[in-house]
Amino acid sequence: MTAGTTAPATPEFEDILYEIDGPTAVITTNRPQRYNAFRAQTVHELITAFRLAWADRKVQAVILTGAGEKAFCTGGDVKQRAETGDYGPSPSGMFEIGNLHKTIRDIPKPVIAAVNGLAIGGGHVLHVICDLTIASSTARFGQSGPKVGSFDAGFGSAYLARVVGEKRAREIWYLCRQYDAATAERWGLVNTVVEPDQLLDEAKSWAAEIAEKSPTALRFLKQSFNADTDHQAGLSNLAMSGLDLFTESPEGQEGAAAFAEKRMPDFNSHVISH
Repeated sequence: MTAGTTAPATPEFEDILYEIDGPTAVITTNRPQRYNAFRAQTVHELITAFRLAWADRKVQAVILTGAGEKAFCTGGDVKQRAETGDYGPSPSGMFEIGNLHKTIRDIPKPVIAAVNGLAIGGGHVLHVICDLTIASSTARFGQSGPKVGSFDAGFGSAYLARVVGEKRAREIWYLCRQYDAATAERWGLVNTVVEPDQLLDEAKSWAAEIAEKSPTALRFLKQSFNADTDHQAGLSNLAMSGLDLFTESPEGQEGAAAFAEKRMPDFNSHVISH
């Protein structure tokens, strides 16, 4: 897919904000009351926003961030999943998180994650997939999937191992701890750390530097970087199919129910197999 000749019309969004600032598109998940957790509608709107930025020839870089100061994104809305059994309706009728991951990787423009708070679970996966990550000094990173009956066996784990190494990636997933921004920077999980009030300005400064470079050169460079791990897309598709089945299982549902009820999950009484 190539960019259009004119900027496309911006639709009305419910769960996100989309703005153009010079050569930069800023996409903000706008559900601070849910710690910017995403439901199916949110994912649909994020995909739409990235495609808008893709089609707009004036946009040279994209910033992805979260509303408020508490969270960048905390992944799928587990509370809604516990209440309704799914992540809610969307125009496509699907929860297209795998498609969102693919879109962030495929858009031929650098994507900068501006992590303003918690980047946990599926939110952690989103920042890992982005080309660059700038973190607030108050940001915290980590996984929660196995604690709430979920996982990401595609880019969220296999590509994470490319970023921080096998041992660290396994630690992040197996222990589900949270790590501060300084630790994330030391591990190579983020590019730089700034004070909270400087985060968006710093991200826009990086985007402005990117906009001075050849768009064609950057497109080929991004595709070259991605080519080394493109085979993980097939793994991700397989993993997402498995995740769909798992979340409907008694073991997966126990994780969501325990989260909603604020108790420790009893996975062993609902385990699928050993």
